[in-house]
Amino acid sequence: MSSAVANLLKILDLEAIEVNMFRGQSPKVGWQRVFGGQVIGQALVAATRTVEGRQPHSLHGYFMLPGDPKVPIIYEVDRIRDGRSFTTRRVVAIQHGQAIFSMSASFQLAEDGFEHQAPMPDVPGPEQLPSETEVKAELLQKMPEPMRTYFERERPIEMRPVEMQRYTSQDPGAPLFHVWIRATDRLPDDPAVHQAVLAYASDMTLLDSSLIPHGRTVFDPTIQGASLDHALWFHRPFRADEWLLYAQDTPNAGGARGFSRGLIFRQDGTLVASVAQEGLIRDRS
Repeated sequence: MSSAVANLLKILDLEAIEVNMFRGQSPKVGWQRVFGGQVIGQALVAATRTVEGRQPHSLHGYFMLPGDPKVPIIYEVDRIRDGRSFTTRRVVAIQHGQAIFSMSASFQLAEDGFEHQAPMPDVPGPEQLPSETEVKAELLQKMPEPMRTYFERERPIEMRPVEMQRYTSQDPGAPLFHVWIRATDRLPDDPAVHQAVLAYASDMTLLDSSLIPHGRTVFDPTIQGASLDHALWFHRPFRADEWLLYAQDTPNAGGARGFSRGLIFRQDGTLVASVAQEGLIRDRS
């Protein structure tokens, strides 16, 4: 297993320190603040470990303060309700005595029902797109420094953007973005691991998509960007170590906030999850 994936699994494997309380660590990579997807994933793990026999179907979270990567994060779970079909949990992430993130998550006993889904966009598959090795060889020098640093680092999630020119051009584009994502190595078979990894990955690129119509990116030093809230719905089974298409759009921006949505598909066209997020996109130029 690659060291990046092993480290991600270690980060998502919380330490139980008391009933309904867990401790999470952050990677030591020199970040100034904790990646939002890490907090989402860890909070989901904390909630899941207080539930038996039911899978999560939705989570809704709010970011309140930047996370400090130098100290642990304490996750306190409130067992709000255990019903016949649904279970509800509330999780608060705490650092330095203050809440930095809160999340509600709902779990459901498996049952059958009506079925329909949105169609998967017709875009090139991951095999038709440049690999990360090719991206580094051909496009890396054309990217802004923060983006170049990101791609040069060993990462647990591989990304193959369909609209790669988004990162090499400052021209305004259509409010759409498609990127194939997967863990860079095999994951354990436990569905809870795949849900936590997808929760982690679901915060990647989504805020940035709200800047596409303006020809800007969150890597622009004049943009102050931060996730404000995040919602994720799980629809069907999936593996996060197999290619998933993250199809994103951005219906609105205003008030220094950008709103983005995402549909996540398996490679066979099955819709497995939906995402929505509003984030701060403050222009300081």
